[in-house]
Amino acid sequence: MNDWISKVQNKQFIASFSGGKDSMLALYKAMQVGKPIGLIAMLDATDHYSYSHRLSPEFLEAQAHSLGLPIWTRAATWTTYEKQFMELLEEAKANGAEVLVTGDVDVPEHGSWHANVTTKAGIGLCMPNWQKEHRTMVEEFVELGFVAIVTTVNLSLGMRLSDLGRILTRDYIKELVERSIDPCGEAGEFHTTVIDGPIFSTPLQVEKLEIIQKDEYAFLPLKIK
Repeated sequence: MNDWISKVQNKQFIASFSGGKDSMLALYKAMQVGKPIGLIAMLDATDHYSYSHRLSPEFLEAQAHSLGLPIWTRAATWTTYEKQFMELLEEAKANGAEVLVTGDVDVPEHGSWHANVTTKAGIGLCMPNWQKEHRTMVEEFVELGFVAIVTTVNLSLGMRLSDLGRILTRDYIKELVERSIDPCGEAGEFHTTVIDGPIFSTPLQVEKLEIIQKDEYAFLPLKIK
């Protein structure tokens, strides 16, 4: 038995949720053996969009609705981030959560930020993606039937404006590797937004809005139709 399975099997869990591929794959895997009670997501206190992926609360709600799960959010600055996240964990624990599931891939098994906050909260930590080979993991995500759109790119790390709006496929993964880009985006090269998959009740119908550029980053905002 893989170690992560033993940490969540037959237990109620809350999932740290970004709306992107890594957290979605971790949620999918944990749902095969454990019982999800909901999702938690952090929002930027300035504009109330999610960190990194820049998804609106309405978009996160639409994803959660299709997944059949409630979602709890908190807005925070980097200074108050841990305090607000801890409050979400305490709320989840009060609602029966025994474990936090995250999409972390390359963090240390012990001493990571998530390990520290779950220890403080007195709940377990499960990382189904931890130390998986990056290309294999992303190809598994695609083969499972998930549909993810590239919605954030770092133009200083080999990504292009033309990457925005592209769907993750085996061919695109191959192209990224050939461009010397980590197909998992673990160095922050890109982020994705998931709009369909085997745990969605219905696909999300989305409208692509005008691209936003800020320093080396470019974002493709999505709106639910």
